Amino acid sequence: MTHDHDLVLRPTPSQTEAALNPPPGRTGGDLVVETLAGLGATTVFGLPGQHALGVFDALRRSDLRYIGLRVENNAGFAADAYGRITGEAAPLLLSTGPGALTSLAALQEAAAASAPVLAISSQVPTAGLGGGRHGYLHELPDQAASFRGVVKSVHTVRTQSQIPSAIAEAWKSALTVPHGPVWVEIPQDVLLAKTAVPVVTGGDAFPEELPPRPELTAVAAALLSKADRPAIIAGGGVVRADASGKLKQLAERLQAPVVTTFGGKGAFPWEHPLSLQSWLEDRHSTDFLEDADVLLVVGSGLGELSSNYHTFKPRGRVVQIEADLGKLESNHPALGIHADARLALQALLETVDAREDTRAPERVRQVLSRVRERIDAQQLTLEQDLLASVRAALPAAAPSFWDMTILAYWAWSAFDAKAPNTMHSAQGAGGLGYAFPAALGAAAADPTRPVLAVSGDGGALYSIAELATARQYDLNVTWLIVDDGGYGILREYMTGAFGEATATELTRPDYVALAESFGVPGVRTTPETLRDDLAKALASPGPSVVLLPAVLRMFAPTHLDG
Repeated sequence: MTHDHDLVLRPTPSQTEAALNPPPGRTGGDLVVETLAGLGATTVFGLPGQHALGVFDALRRSDLRYIGLRVENNAGFAADAYGRITGEAAPLLLSTGPGALTSLAALQEAAAASAPVLAISSQVPTAGLGGGRHGYLHELPDQAASFRGVVKSVHTVRTQSQIPSAIAEAWKSALTVPHGPVWVEIPQDVLLAKTAVPVVTGGDAFPEELPPRPELTAVAAALLSKADRPAIIAGGGVVRADASGKLKQLAERLQAPVVTTFGGKGAFPWEHPLSLQSWLEDRHSTDFLEDADVLLVVGSGLGELSSNYHTFKPRGRVVQIEADLGKLESNHPALGIHADARLALQALLETVDAREDTRAPERVRQVLSRVRERIDAQQLTLEQDLLASVRAALPAAAPSFWDMTILAYWAWSAFDAKAPNTMHSAQGAGGLGYAFPAALGAAAADPTRPVLAVSGDGGALYSIAELATARQYDLNVTWLIVDDGGYGILREYMTGAFGEATATELTRPDYVALAESFGVPGVRTTPETLRDDLAKALASPGPSVVLLPAVLRMFAPTHLDG
């Protein structure tokens, strides 16, 4: 009898030949790129630096495609989006110290959104590790310590023979649910030294599955089958697990209304009779969810935004399916099921009883009608019309990436994503500058579809250097910049709280002229011409910029309603 753990992968003749007769001039950097290629990577993002030159030199001898951005944080955002779009671990190549640290905000977003990013950084030479020799350029006392609180796992390499296993282990960690960023660091001398380690020709690193415990899904199925008013909150975990089809089947079988979180946009069809859409910042939606006698929460930790700023107080029984153990029951008591959303939904589909409930679609219609009446009463037609124009101009299958800007906050609640894994924003960690570099990563992942990025003028200034990247690689990204002369949402917050705003007004460039100086076509549009100008830009190959001067307002905060 042969057990799985007794199986040995034997090299093919070509692998043996490559191992016994390696090409001359290989270094530790070659081991890095060989391992990445063996694991299935095809594209890497990053920025070269002095200590990392061994890896970048090795790229020249590999078939990996390199997309170089101008700022490490933007390279991290691009890798984040590539990981979201492909479901693969996106390699991010960084240098020591300042280069590594500049990526931290992007890695925080990847962690919050469960995007698989494989960050590989150089380190000072091995003589400087562990309190040894000091005074190296870019040196940090403990570089890995800066990342441990952000990434899923940290892997420090000290010898060349450790490189393939460390990268494979990190790859596996990044793709084991919940997906997330991981960190590998390799000393400069290890990367530069000639290597006697054979060519890396294999590299399968299968992520571990996270099935639900059957006794828990049995209880959950019984609760849902007997519920009188079941409801579902679908979060980003449904999208990451590619489980939207199973979610739809379960909702229809239970006749359970579904609301998607801002991270779960597209997880459930927007116009479905059971769709409560994404109006989480609305008291009518919150009241409806609180009234559910059994509430199924899938792939969401019910954090600040998903709980209407922690005002959500469920009165019924909560069942929470969550792959991140730290988020399980962290905000609300529940029947907590630690599992991958896809596997857990499949288990429920196999065990729940179908429910007949002709009231559910009408109850959904009533809630959405109250939401619409509330928004319409605030005379915010400009904002709604702009969002409608963007939706009309953007092809249904085209992905969009949204910065932390007022139009994006509207989109969280009011934009129909049309399909799973097509609408992405920085609402996980909430940092500025996400949209445009992330859109570049998505365009690198799939050049067959146009990609839309939406920023305010404040967020745009974080990413403006990446116009050069867009032009250099001829990426199909249209960048819509809504120019209101400053940090618009902060202006609104401060005016509301203190009567006037401070430090929110910005001197900014002529974005159209600036884009054209990079060789990127730019157009200044108006609310009336936005739809046509945006559609034309999206239909044109290569990068483009559409500038919309407009001052927008947010709808009133509904978590303050009585």
